[in-house]
Amino acid sequence: MEGAELELERRSKFLSGLIEKKKAKEHQEQPSKLSVRVRAADMPIALQDRAFRCARDQLDSMPGKLDSKRLALALKKEFDAAYGPAWHCIVGTSFGSYVTHSTGGFLYFSIDKVYILLFRTVVEPLDR
Repeated sequence: MEGAELELERRSKFLSGLIEKKKAKEHQEQPSKLSVRVRAADMPIALQDRAFRCARDQLDSMPGKLDSKRLALALKKEFDAAYGPAWHCIVGTSFGSYVTHSTGGFLYFSIDKVYILLFRTVVEPLDR
C-alpha cells in the first residue's frame, strides 16, 4: 500500500508541474491578448511593446486598487534605465495634458480603464 501512495504522490506532483507550466506559458503569451488601445503614438513598435508589457506586469502585481504613482514610477524607471534619462509618465483614469516631447518618444495608451501617457524630453546642459 505504501508504494501505491508514493506513486500517487509522484503523479500528483507531475500533473501539478504540468499545470504550472501551462499557466506560465499562457502568462507569457498574454501581451498579445492585452486589452491595450493606443490612443496616440510617436514611438517605435518595440518600445511600445515594452511599455505595454511593463504596464501589464505592474497592474497584475497590484492587489486590488490601482496605485497610479507606483505604475508611473515603474514605467519611468524602466524607460530611463533602458533608453536614457528624461522619461516622464502620467497615469490615471481621467486627466488632461499638453506636452512637448522628443521625436520618437511619445505614447498615450490605455489598458482596461487605465490611461497612460509616457513621453521623453531632451535634457540640455545649462550653459554657465
